Amino acid sequence: MHILDIIALFIFLAGIFIYTNTYYLKLPSSIGLMIMALILSLLILLSGILFPDFMLGTERLMKDYNYADILYQIFISFMLFAGALQIDFKKLAKEKTPVLVLATVGVFISTGIIGTGVYYLLGWLGIELNYLYCLVFGALISPTDPIAVTTVIKRFNLSKDLETRIAGESLFNDGVAVVTALTLLDLEHAGEEHALSLFDVVYIFSTDVGGGIVIGLFLGYIGFQLLKYIDNDEVEVEILMTLALVMAGTQLADIAHVSSKQAAVVMGLVIGNEGSKQTTSNAAGDYVFKFWRLMEESLNAMLFVLIALEMLVIPLRLDYFAAGFIVFNIALFARWISVLIPIKIMSQKRRFERNTIPIMTWGALRGGMPVALSLSLPDFEGKDVIVTMTYIVVVLSILYQGLTVTRLLEVSEPDKFAHSMDKL
Repeated sequence: MHILDIIALFIFLAGIFIYTNTYYLKLPSSIGLMIMALILSLLILLSGILFPDFMLGTERLMKDYNYADILYQIFISFMLFAGALQIDFKKLAKEKTPVLVLATVGVFISTGIIGTGVYYLLGWLGIELNYLYCLVFGALISPTDPIAVTTVIKRFNLSKDLETRIAGESLFNDGVAVVTALTLLDLEHAGEEHALSLFDVVYIFSTDVGGGIVIGLFLGYIGFQLLKYIDNDEVEVEILMTLALVMAGTQLADIAHVSSKQAAVVMGLVIGNEGSKQTTSNAAGDYVFKFWRLMEESLNAMLFVLIALEMLVIPLRLDYFAAGFIVFNIALFARWISVLIPIKIMSQKRRFERNTIPIMTWGALRGGMPVALSLSLPDFEGKDVIVTMTYIVVVLSILYQGLTVTRLLEVSEPDKFAHSMDKL
C-alpha cells in the first residue's frame, strides 16, 4: 500500500470517528474518539480471527512503514502551532503567572517523579530501561490534552479564573513537555559518546530551547508582517502562508539542531496574538484560526486511529501491561504533586479556589500528544515498553478520568469536594 493510500485511510477513519462521536456518542472529543479507537481495535482483532490474512495485512501496514518521521515532522509541529495559535494573552494577562508556573515547574516535577518511579518499578519487574529514557517517558506522558480539558470544563459553571488557569496550563504544558522530552533524548545520545558535565547539560537544554525560541520569534514576525500585506479576503493565500511557515520553521530548526517544537509554539503565539489585534486590522483572518482549529481536531482524530492500529503491534507482554497499569497511578500521583506544590507556594500571594487542586489533578486527561511522541522516538532498547505504557496510561486516563471527572465538576460547594473525591 502506498503512503498516500495510508494517509487517505487514516483521514477516512478519522472522519468516521468524528461523525459518529458528534451525532451519536455526543461525548467530549477525546473520550468519544478513544472509545471508537478501542472498538476499531476489537473489530480488527475479531476480523483477524475469522480472516487471518486480513490480520497479517493490517500488521504489515503498521510494521512496513516508519511513522516516526511523519509524526515528528508534521503531526507534533502542526498540533503545537495550532494549540498556541488559540492562546489569547489578553485573557491570560491576569493569570499568566500561575499558568506559566504550572506549565513549566509542574512539568519538571511530574517528569522527575514519573521517571524515577518508572525506573524503580521496571527494575522490580525485571525490565531494563536507562534512567534517562525513564525521564523521557516521564516528560512525554506529562502534558494534558487541551481539547479534552477545555471541552469538559466549558460544560460546567466554573469560575472564570479557574477556567482560564486550567485551559491555559493545558495549552502551554504541551510545548514544555515536548521540549523537555527531546532535550533529555539529546542528553542520552550525547552521554553515549562522552561523559556529560553540568555545563554540558545546561548548554544542551538552553541551546535547544533558546534556539527554538529565536527561530520561532524570527519566523513568527516575518509571517506576521507578510499576513499584514495579504488581504483577508485571500483565504487560500493566508492559510498556505501559515502552513509554509510551520513547515519551514520545523526544517530550519532541525537543520540548526535546535527545538523545532519550541519554534512551532512561539510562531503560533506570535501570529495568534499579533495577527488578531484590532490595531493591525486583524492581519490573520478568522478563517485562519478556524482552519487551524479544524487541523488540530483532525490530527487528533487521526492519532486515535493510529492508537487503534498500534494496539495490534505492541508486544503483548503481561509485565509491560502490568507496568502500564501501575504507571497510571504513578502519573496521577505525580500530577497531584506537580499541581499541589506550585499552588501552595503561589497561594501565599495569590488567591486560588479551594477546588483548584482536585479539578486540575483529576481533569488532567492525557491525549494524542503522548502517543505521537512515544511513536516518534528513535529505535532503542526499551522503546516497546515506553510505547506500551504510554498506550495504557492514555487509555485509562481518557476513559476512567474522563468519564468520572464530571461527577467532580458537578459539585459546586467547596465542602463537598472531599466527599466527591472519595466516591471516584
